[in-house]
Amino acid sequence: MGEFFSVACAAVWAMAVVLFRRSGETLPAFELNLFKNLLGVALLIPTVLLTEGLTLPTYSAAEWGLVAVSGVIGIAIADTWYLRALNLMGAARTGVTASLYSPFVILLSILFLGETLAPWQMAGFVLVLAGILLVTWRTNRMDVSLRALRLGVAFGAGSVLLMATGVVMVKPVLEGDDFFWTVLLRLAAGTVAMLALVAATGSAGRVMARYREPQPWRTIVVASFLGTYLSMILWLAGYRLTDASVASVLNETAAAFIVLFSWWVLKEELSPRRIFGVLLTFAGVSVIVSL
Repeated sequence: MGEFFSVACAAVWAMAVVLFRRSGETLPAFELNLFKNLLGVALLIPTVLLTEGLTLPTYSAAEWGLVAVSGVIGIAIADTWYLRALNLMGAARTGVTASLYSPFVILLSILFLGETLAPWQMAGFVLVLAGILLVTWRTNRMDVSLRALRLGVAFGAGSVLLMATGVVMVKPVLEGDDFFWTVLLRLAAGTVAMLALVAATGSAGRVMARYREPQPWRTIVVASFLGTYLSMILWLAGYRLTDASVASVLNETAAAFIVLFSWWVLKEELSPRRIFGVLLTFAGVSVIVSL
């Protein structure tokens, strides 16, 4: 089930990314991240009450700290940087940069969780990354400025490093009995950190002005529901039920799903190279989950 949840998370996240693109990205990265996180917290509160009741989780002091820090770096900072990279250099290049996620998680899991990858899992990992590079890489790199490209790569690489750090940090807590509490408190910690930054910088007026501007709210709300609430539950469930290194590789299939959903929803071109890349990606997933 851990492998299933990880692939399902990739599919749901990919649809969210396509819908964010369809909305025109009219909200800046910070405001968009804050909105989707607030919506996620609002949806997770009744979810926690229905599944786990009012009893707070029995964390140790160290576990409370891990959940909070994981939320701040993995949601407040990492998600904002990811959306910033998306705006700077587009989905394709961001997808290539996000391929660093699996290597980061694997390295951190080996260092801090004592995990290892079997040779056949490494072979599947190589197939997944090769497929992702085929479906996301573009030969024409002149449609964005060199400065935007450098900033985009910096924000993208930084975001996936922080995401990897955050999820490896919280994995031991996820394996406990308070799963939905952990999901909620992690998201709440990131959201509170963002609200504190708004208050400290006196930018509440600017943020609210952005929200009052005409926005494609229906699309943004659906994308936020998929990208924050549903995909986060699936994402963390995958890490709870399988090794972090395996889950991270399967999460990379989001790039292939983005290509398919962009063709279906946005009517973007689906070239033979991209079709082959999608097939290669899913071949790698089959190797990882079936042997």
